Amino acid sequence: MQLDQTAPAPGITSGGASLRIGTVALTVRDLDSMSRFYREVIGLAPVATGPRVHKLGVGGRVLLELRHDPQAALADRGDAGLFHTAFLLPSRADLADWLLRAARTGARLDGASDHLVSEALYLTDPEGNGIEIYRDRPSEEWPLDAAGLIGMATRRLDLDDLAADASPRPAQGMPAGTIVGHVHLQVGDLKTAEDFLAGTIGIPVTSRYPGATFFGADGYHHHLGANVWNSRGAGPRPERRTGLDAITFVAAPAVLERLEPRLSRTDDGTLVARDPWGARLAFAEQ
Repeated sequence: MQLDQTAPAPGITSGGASLRIGTVALTVRDLDSMSRFYREVIGLAPVATGPRVHKLGVGGRVLLELRHDPQAALADRGDAGLFHTAFLLPSRADLADWLLRAARTGARLDGASDHLVSEALYLTDPEGNGIEIYRDRPSEEWPLDAAGLIGMATRRLDLDDLAADASPRPAQGMPAGTIVGHVHLQVGDLKTAEDFLAGTIGIPVTSRYPGATFFGADGYHHHLGANVWNSRGAGPRPERRTGLDAITFVAAPAVLERLEPRLSRTDDGTLVARDPWGARLAFAEQ
């Protein structure tokens, strides 16, 4: 079972697909400092906070849930789990605004890349979780490779050129319309990941890259990525580690209907699955 065609539908966006990322939940050891980082550096706003969970997002929509476990061991770089959570901004000007915000706050970037389908900035949170801040090019501009898959590359992003597109009066936080555009996973084996994500969950392969495979609904370049760059051969994640706890997807009713025979249902009716390395995937209706 697959959700739709691999080739990008004209005008397809991450948020416009029949299956998209809703929220990402991380296990964190220091809830206050992690919450402060995502508010002050990334630009998310508090939606709901409690003694054990902080929910952060944009415009009242939760994008990131921080779950406190002070006894959790810090995840190892070679563990399966999260490579990065990618926050998708509505426009290039918004990305330029965020770049200048990062300069003002002293945020340390790990990289800046032109991926042909998108432009992206990278950094790491205080507990080692990767973060991508990006904007998409229109799907009509995405190249296709010789196999008919979406072509992606990693080229140097000209930060001076990007900064020139900044707004005269940028917003203080993340702009309205920001979503989690994709999540990139570290996995132990690409074939196993493909069997689960494309075979069981039904998200088609949209692109292949040395050491990585990408999966997207309705031809979006990727809602999920899987790589073995640090984690080749990794087994299931040990219990009580920091990092990725769960991903909640938002799906059209027809997608949920197709998924139901393959997944489990919790007491509250949520469809759930565990990937081969232990990450919880939940599916809610759009």
